[in-house]
Amino acid sequence: MKGMKVLLNGIIKENPTFVLLLGMCPTLGTTSSALNGMSMGLATLSVLVFSNLIISLIKNLIPDMVRIPSYIVVIASLVTILQMCLQAYVPSVYASLGLFIPLIVVNCIILGRAEAFAAKNGPVSSILDGLGMGIGFTLSLTLLGAVRELLGTGRIFSIPVFPEDFGALIFVLAPGAFIALGYLMALINKIKKA
Repeated sequence: MKGMKVLLNGIIKENPTFVLLLGMCPTLGTTSSALNGMSMGLATLSVLVFSNLIISLIKNLIPDMVRIPSYIVVIASLVTILQMCLQAYVPSVYASLGLFIPLIVVNCIILGRAEAFAAKNGPVSSILDGLGMGIGFTLSLTLLGAVRELLGTGRIFSIPVFPEDFGALIFVLAPGAFIALGYLMALINKIKKA
């Protein structure tokens, strides 16, 4: 039961995007389409799960003086592996996410969960926490990307929903990210209070 609570915590109660407002750089930068949002979310999820696992396993071996640098080395190693895998196996995703892949290293969600959860809990709980936060982040980015893509192009996952002339270009551009995120956060807060 505790494991399910840890898993659901990141999806609903402490959603990194809509509740904690963490990781805004990739959230706003990569969500011009649902596919980009989902790809970035899944990339972050994989690094989050494995970094939580590794840090929970080595937490007692790391001296307090080098705790944060050690976490960053673990995260950077995982991001490098992820980047090479994306470049080798899904070059189109690698090309569309571009610079945002290496920036996963400094994503405050990952370092925050390493410090707040993985360093204080066992491997199974840390994996579940990483999964919950990663799924919450992925759902948030996919939702934001879908809304922006629908309003900007009339498509979702490149599937036409509305006629071509439906879209408003602003939603595919940077200002549209802020507008869509603001309205989604307002909607989610209203639903949570109801």
